This record gives sequence, C-alpha cells and structure tokens, in this order.
Amino acid sequence: MATAGRGTGRYWALVFAGGLIETVWVVGLKAATTPLGWALTIGAIAVNFALLMRAIRFLPVGSVYAVFCGLGAAASVIAETVWFGEPVQPAKIALIALLIIGVAGLKLVTPLAPAPDVETTP
Repeated sequence: MATAGRGTGRYWALVFAGGLIETVWVVGLKAATTPLGWALTIGAIAVNFALLMRAIRFLPVGSVYAVFCGLGAAASVIAETVWFGEPVQPAKIALIALLIIGVAGLKLVTPLAPAPDVETTP
C-alpha cells in the first residue's frame, strides 16, 4: 500500500505509460508477423494491463479507464498515420485534439484522494 501523505501523481504516470504502451500492442496486432513480433505484442498487453490494475488500486476506476483508453486511442491514430501511411485529415486532427482535451479535463477534475491506507478524520 502507499505511504501516508504521498500524492497520486505517480499513479497517473502509470496510467499515462499504460496509454502509450497500449499503442505498442495495438500496432503489434496489425504488424506482427513473426513469433518475436507476437511475443512483443503479448508482452506489451501484459505490461499494459499490469499498469492499469496498479493504478486503479489508488485512483477512481472510471477516470483511470477513460484517460487510459483515450490516450491509447489518440496515440494509436497518430501511430497509424506515421507507420502505416494513413492520410492526415483535418477532421481527424480536430477529433484527436478534442479527445486529448477531454482526457486532460477528466484528469484535472478527478479529486486527489489519499491512498486507501490513510485514515481520514471526520
């Protein structure tokens, strides 16, 4: 369990890292053609969900999941443009920006709660 008085920033860092690692396995699902490629994809899935499970122990599950999926989705759209040659469309850029604004907003309005092992007094 977390130590009393520690903030939740490190758990949000796990969520952010998980959102980016989600992009690795999503790209892997499309690009993997060798046993090594599939092993890396499966490894990224395992790390991805381990980070998510750790973060939801200390942060609100709804906000974590929305931020996690939003970051992963935005990064995946960017990755498909960079690595797979998907055309850049102004509407797609605007929608990704809107998604990122929503993710940032969710994180900002999520209360900074003490870790579960910290007692609160009425």
